[in-house]
Amino acid sequence: MPDAPYSQLPSVDRLLHDAAVAPLVSRYGARLTADAARALLAEARAHIAAHRALPVWANDWATALQRTLAERSASKLKPVFNLTGVVLHTNLGRAQLADDAIDAVARVMRSPVTLEYDLDEAQRGHRDDTVAELLRDITGAEACCVVNNNAAAVLLMFAALADGKEAIASRGELIEIGGAFRIPDVMRQAGCTLVEVGATNRTHLADYRNAITERTALLVKVHTSNYRIEGFTSSVSEAELAALGRETGVPVASDLGSGALIDMSAYGLPAETMQQRILADGVDLVSFSGDKLLGGPQAGIIVGRADAIARLQKHPLKRALRCDKITLAALEATLRLYSRSDQLPLLLPTLRYLTRPQPDIAQAVERLLPECRKAYGASFHIDSAPCLSQIGSGALPMNTVPSQALTFTARDGRGRTLEALAAHWHAQPKPILGRIADNRLWLDLRCLDDESELLAALRAARQGADVRCQKPEIR
Repeated sequence: MPDAPYSQLPSVDRLLHDAAVAPLVSRYGARLTADAARALLAEARAHIAAHRALPVWANDWATALQRTLAERSASKLKPVFNLTGVVLHTNLGRAQLADDAIDAVARVMRSPVTLEYDLDEAQRGHRDDTVAELLRDITGAEACCVVNNNAAAVLLMFAALADGKEAIASRGELIEIGGAFRIPDVMRQAGCTLVEVGATNRTHLADYRNAITERTALLVKVHTSNYRIEGFTSSVSEAELAALGRETGVPVASDLGSGALIDMSAYGLPAETMQQRILADGVDLVSFSGDKLLGGPQAGIIVGRADAIARLQKHPLKRALRCDKITLAALEATLRLYSRSDQLPLLLPTLRYLTRPQPDIAQAVERLLPECRKAYGASFHIDSAPCLSQIGSGALPMNTVPSQALTFTARDGRGRTLEALAAHWHAQPKPILGRIADNRLWLDLRCLDDESELLAALRAARQGADVRCQKPEIR
């Protein structure tokens, strides 16, 4: 009978009062459970219309509801295996926090804290005091200001120091970073007028000097963190610009971006400009990120002269851009790790990943190789291959560090087979993210913390589906 399958469908009310569904109602609530039941019933009706039979899962509505509710309640922020070869991956949250920072965040989330309360004076304090002393000690700055990211820091500097006036910047430093965030647009939003000087590849100190007028409020230096111009080039150093600023009475601000608080070359990494040096050169304000080479939470940090910082703190934008207790707790705990310089590569995940020797990574690859071949060898050639990891997030854009990867090459030679494998891994409870290049799927193990966890995930993924199955080609 054509209506027979439909007659076997339960009502939403019957499902909600089913003893097997009661625990789901208790856990997820009646409304969410009812919504999931309605969705399943609609799916069952569509299946009946297409196949004149109930779907297989309709034999156990409680299990189907549990699966649906679990999927709908899962966080959109999923932990992943970052095997992309990019250490500071913007799309994956940039720097992983140190254990001390994670513990600090947990503490402040569980209790009222002295975010803006001065215990000694028994009166309101300032939230940036949480990290002010640490930043002064590390950078040598007179004062600091903390906002929610470096883009906000740049916006605040322009708005507080040059609103209604002119800011001079080199054409070769008018950068665009992710999300079409452009320095000229930021200046416009801050209310100041951009005065471009020099050429794309060459800018001289005289270009800045000749552009200064009575309306000039700021000389700007921008770190080209996501690209590099090579060849016939010339740029003005922070020290030269600071000297011109002192001579003319115009403040100098530098957007440094990457946030290196230590000499990276001491760890065998490419050298990166440090805030300490720029401040020593006489620059008035320096802004940088908290979640890049610094290795902390997303934050924009501005250090420099006390009078200039005071102008930032008084600007109305500061309240809109300020950090909450969670960010400040994580940043404070991260900055405290810098006093333990001999242990920093062990304590700070970013530095640990960047300094991990290639031979150690290669050994991890060799340990995983036999099991991966056992699980995936029928469909793929699996090998160990040297590769280059990127530092990422606009830090040291042209520099890489040697690494080692597991590589998967489809035995059928099809690129779609690799894409199907990558998509299958993306769908796992903890997605496995690699990269496809040169007709191979690469798993760079530089950022892998737990080999056994990855191996278990790869095995589970192989058991869950046949990765050789291909999606139909779209024509």
